[in-house]
Amino acid sequence: MPAIAFLECVRCQHQLSADTPQTLCPLCSGSLYVRYDMDQLKRTARREDITARAAASPASLGMWRYSSVLPDVTPVTLGEGWTPMLHSKRYPGLYVKEEGANPTGSFKARGLGLAVTMARHYGLQHLAVPSAGNAAGALAAYCAAAGISAHIFMPQDVPFANYLEGVLYGADVTMVDGLISDCARMVGENIKAQREANTPASQVWFDVSTLKEPFRVEGKKTLGYELVEQLGWTYPDAVFYPTGGGVGLIGMWKAFEEMEQLGWVEKGSKRPKMYALQAAGCAPIVKAYDQHQPVSEFFQNASTFAAGLRVPKPYGDAIILDILEKSGGKALASTDEVILASILDWARHEGIFLSPEGAAATAAYDQLLAAGELKPTDKVVLFNTGAGLKYTDMTAEAMHLRRPTALPTSMPVGGIITPQ
Repeated sequence: MPAIAFLECVRCQHQLSADTPQTLCPLCSGSLYVRYDMDQLKRTARREDITARAAASPASLGMWRYSSVLPDVTPVTLGEGWTPMLHSKRYPGLYVKEEGANPTGSFKARGLGLAVTMARHYGLQHLAVPSAGNAAGALAAYCAAAGISAHIFMPQDVPFANYLEGVLYGADVTMVDGLISDCARMVGENIKAQREANTPASQVWFDVSTLKEPFRVEGKKTLGYELVEQLGWTYPDAVFYPTGGGVGLIGMWKAFEEMEQLGWVEKGSKRPKMYALQAAGCAPIVKAYDQHQPVSEFFQNASTFAAGLRVPKPYGDAIILDILEKSGGKALASTDEVILASILDWARHEGIFLSPEGAAATAAYDQLLAAGELKPTDKVVLFNTGAGLKYTDMTAEAMHLRRPTALPTSMPVGGIITPQ
């Protein structure tokens, strides 16, 4: 496992030490990336060692199979990563990366697992996060595993599973009448008030918001390493990624850069086109992409049952839009009605219960197929970022489905009558 060489601002390239916890660049408030000594990594990090390492040590299973390109720390792990790559039954080139198989049922386990790992390494005792739902559940779980206090702020209409997770894991849960942007403001106000009150440093909350600390990206980059390894160390033609905060898309792009420097993909390989998928009721990236803007505007009156996509202005919007341009991809939005139809389609024809966010990606895939921009044989990796079962209340409501008030006392099943 490599030592961190420095932290680098993505905007102004200012470098900081990783010896102490860092949030944003002190010069321009840009997000920080973890950087390693790549010359040293070229000598010590070999892709052929990954499988052997995972087979030899339970600590190197999941995303920690990539420990040779992750910080040199003792992991706080619940078994995150190495999720299934499911080949579509209908489209020969399409693969679904099933991130619902992660601990707490979503891709958030990767980023928060590494963020909490580093928080324990630094001796932090209180972590806070604004969340559209799944990040809160993941932070609560990993903090419980690490013995750290979690303070989570969520909109009051998130899926009930997200609220239940926070309570079960013993987190300090605040439900907010508003959006994730309101939750972020409240986290910031609390931290400011703590500092102004001269709260002991060990008791001041540390903000692990999306892209406001460097290690959630580092955990999410394992998505890129993993999909490339699962495809035989080759790139797909395209990656479809549901984009709220967009850290997974950003992390994958960082992974591609590192793999190319390390020689883990064939020299000259073309990176995949990156597609950012959103809901029409909250589509700041799509609007900025369509208008050829370098950053997004705050999306007014954001509303969608795809809770993880209800992010009115992603902090990393400029990074996301830059990746779309460089990769030749695009941003697309689908209505809630189309997203629900895609959930039903994939459940009934592929046996996969997509999250609404994942269905935003399948809906966009269908749209591009119909337009002739993609062929069924194009190799595409599509991310289902969370387990559909975490959204049972939201999906049932969208379907106008209610629990039956009375169940029959007997029912024929395969010719057998159940006991009365």
